[in-house]
Amino acid sequence: MPDLASLTADLRAFAAARGWQRYHRPKNLAMALAGEAGELAAEFQWLTPEEAEALTPEKRELVAGEMADVLHYLARLADVLDIDLIDAARKKMARNAERFPIRESGVTSTDPVT
Repeated sequence: MPDLASLTADLRAFAAARGWQRYHRPKNLAMALAGEAGELAAEFQWLTPEEAEALTPEKRELVAGEMADVLHYLARLADVLDIDLIDAARKKMARNAERFPIRESGVTSTDPVT
């Protein structure tokens, strides 16, 4: 089963085979990541909430492609900066658990993901 480490290695090899390391600097990768996130958001821009939750097969394919682009740039950025994304995500979840404790109702007043 593919995992983030193997994807990262594949992306590193892909970039190296094309001589792209000189372009894959943190600033450039962060900017490309932001651009791809914008392209992902654009796929949802004029959809109703209901349409966004029930994508057509064609729209779903477009969204999947944009999500892949976001993941690729994020994985490359983490690789270039030597950041373990899984470890960083787990640490962030632990911090968020402290920031947003579960109330008796099970509901918090702010977004628990950030």
